[in-house]
Amino acid sequence: MNLAQIKTLAAERLARLRRPTRRGVAKAVAAVPVLFLLYVLVLIPFTPGISDIRKAKSDQPAQILSADGKPLAVFKWANREWVRLADISPNVTAALIATEDHRFYQHFGLDWRRMGSAALHTFSGDRQGGSTITQQLARNLYPDEIGRAPTLTRKLKEAITALKIEALYTKDEILETYLNTVPFLYNAYGIEMAARTYFDKSAGRLDVLESATLIGMLKGNSYYNPVINPERAVQRRNTVLAQMVKYQKLEPAKYELLKKRPLRIDFERQTEPPGPAPHFAQQLRKWLIAWADRNDYNIYTDGLVVHTTIDSRLQALANQAVARQGNQLQGIADAAWAPRSGWAANKDLVQAFVRETPAYRAAREAGQTPEAAMKQLLADNAFMQALRQSKTRIQAGFLALDPRTGEIKAWVGSRDFTLDAFDHVQQAQRQPGSTFKPFVYGAAFEQGAKPDDTFVDQAVEIPLAGGEVWRPSDDGPPSGRAMSLRDGLVYSKNTITAQLMQSVGPAKVAKLARAMGVRQSRLDPVPSLALGTSPVTLKEMVSAYGTIANQGAYLEPVMVSRIEDRKGEVLETFRPASPEQALPVATVQTLVDVMRGVIDRGTGASIRTRFGIRADVAGKTGTTQDNADGWFILMHPQLVAGAWVGFNDSRVTLRSDYWGQGAHSALPMVGDFFQRSLRSRMIDANVRFVEQKETGLFEALGWTIRGWYQRWFGPAAKPEAPPAPKRAARPAQEPAAAAEPDTSVAASAVPPALPGASSAASDPGVLDTAPANPPAVVSASVPPAMAAPSSSQDDPRVRASESSQP
Repeated sequence: MNLAQIKTLAAERLARLRRPTRRGVAKAVAAVPVLFLLYVLVLIPFTPGISDIRKAKSDQPAQILSADGKPLAVFKWANREWVRLADISPNVTAALIATEDHRFYQHFGLDWRRMGSAALHTFSGDRQGGSTITQQLARNLYPDEIGRAPTLTRKLKEAITALKIEALYTKDEILETYLNTVPFLYNAYGIEMAARTYFDKSAGRLDVLESATLIGMLKGNSYYNPVINPERAVQRRNTVLAQMVKYQKLEPAKYELLKKRPLRIDFERQTEPPGPAPHFAQQLRKWLIAWADRNDYNIYTDGLVVHTTIDSRLQALANQAVARQGNQLQGIADAAWAPRSGWAANKDLVQAFVRETPAYRAAREAGQTPEAAMKQLLADNAFMQALRQSKTRIQAGFLALDPRTGEIKAWVGSRDFTLDAFDHVQQAQRQPGSTFKPFVYGAAFEQGAKPDDTFVDQAVEIPLAGGEVWRPSDDGPPSGRAMSLRDGLVYSKNTITAQLMQSVGPAKVAKLARAMGVRQSRLDPVPSLALGTSPVTLKEMVSAYGTIANQGAYLEPVMVSRIEDRKGEVLETFRPASPEQALPVATVQTLVDVMRGVIDRGTGASIRTRFGIRADVAGKTGTTQDNADGWFILMHPQLVAGAWVGFNDSRVTLRSDYWGQGAHSALPMVGDFFQRSLRSRMIDANVRFVEQKETGLFEALGWTIRGWYQRWFGPAAKPEAPPAPKRAARPAQEPAAAAEPDTSVAASAVPPALPGASSAASDPGVLDTAPANPPAVVSASVPPAMAAPSSSQDDPRVRASESSQP
């Protein structure tokens, strides 16, 4: 075919296009719906499947249960509570159908009449929506699959999904699902949470006006928000009422009365109740999300049932103990930091607090000079009151676990989760003070030292790198007499412990502490580590003491026992990990025997005298420099519990040498908890630690006589005496707090004896009576860590992978 022929053929075809035949027009018209249908068929695989739609209505959040089957928490993705359609006010459904889809019960998911009417109004400039309730439900349930852009593709996907929903569910089920999933601002999802948020009532009690107000918000939550746009909300409410009249859902006469009424709301944001163990649940959520990701589950929709190790009864006792002692200490703190006394007396510290606030930074960024910004904020009474309350709020952490299994039984992360969600069990790292000393003595006993070995109680000077000298000291001057290691730990003598640390070596002590459970925090292998200067977490310390109670075998703390699906099928069971022997059994038995003395006649003696606990227990108190931290950990063969007390800012203290000590701040929490646990028979008071039997008659007789003599004629209980160190340079970040006793507080703040149960006399673990007043206590402090080069290597036996449970 030559060029001329091609031109001729092209001219003929062009002429046909300019003068189309009837047959050609018919083919073109018929091709449009065919192509449209093909496009719809192509989109079907890209819409939610039948299984997805079936699952949508049955989404269930994870249920968290205690070991004894009590609910602890529910992990929801949104603040929503599902209610049945029968439990929703008829006013709500009437307003919804009249306003959003008055032919809801006549169509099959798509309302062609309404779509046509909406199209005509849109072309005429009055844009209207044509989506049915089912289409809106499809859009709400599957925003990612359907899309959000106003395109033809999105509308087709929405229509296809709506048809699938109509094929699977009844009209009432669709209506119920819609009302339980639609958002209403302020993290309120569903009609039930909306009713509580805006009117402080359940969805079943909503009247016509309230129902019309909420349904009116569906056109635009923010635009018709009754909280910030009440005028618009009233206009939209009346429009809904008019629609109800139009479709015979409301009488005209009643409408005339209702539309004149003002808007009345009772607004309050709805928050999930924290539950009995909110900090535990907070940590568990992180772990469970990771577990679900690895195993292809969704904690918010798959109905998982998580059985934890928490014992609801022990958790309740822990909450009560922290609340009781925390409230008492808060009263002391309020008096110590009253606006016109302690707060005013610490002007430099208060101004440092102000400079750290966002308000001060905002004032500086706005161009104010430092002096002007400070003057303005100091003059703001409301700001200063809030700052003082925040800085002087007593905080506490409490943890109890079963040393035989590593199962966590009680977890209290702060005094009030709503005021302070920061977890002082796992997140906070604080100096442990003298509670760290058992690691020093354990390392010494492992190397062959005996409890009756002695060091001279004398001034100690330990040279450090850079020419510095560390001089640990106790409350009083050294006696110059020999003191046994047993008494050195019982009375928490810093000079004895420091000399023992030099004998053992800081690197070996740090290695042992890591092997026993202090595995996340960094331990600086310097001499002052003996007195607990490296910050650690309460969870690590209680875990390490659990190793002591478990005959030297470390067990990783466990939070979960098993996970089930919604049908009760077990998905995974979590058993205690294989124990790691951190200390020889004989060494641990010696250490436990020495730590019994802390309770029988040492710094922890009020466990016996005040709380009347006679069970076989051992433990240790701890206090840090300037009384910034108070610690106490108590061990029983079946349960180990520890508490930390202090302030979020370590520059704030109780300003009392008495109340600042762990023996009087943290110990009462643990004592209260153990006392009530024993009385309620939750732990067996007759169980004793395993003891190493003596091999000879004279040895056994000697130990028996000595134990009897010390029990009845030994020295009286002495206060713990953290040192007041003399150092070459004091860290600038730890300004000294006032150390004088606050007599105005001490006179009225002596803790009374806790009331005992009437059946205590028959309990072998708790004495029937106890003295009301604790022994007098002397001031003390613990030095911070001093710089020294680290020469230790990590112990291979404690290089473990990341914990499977937090």
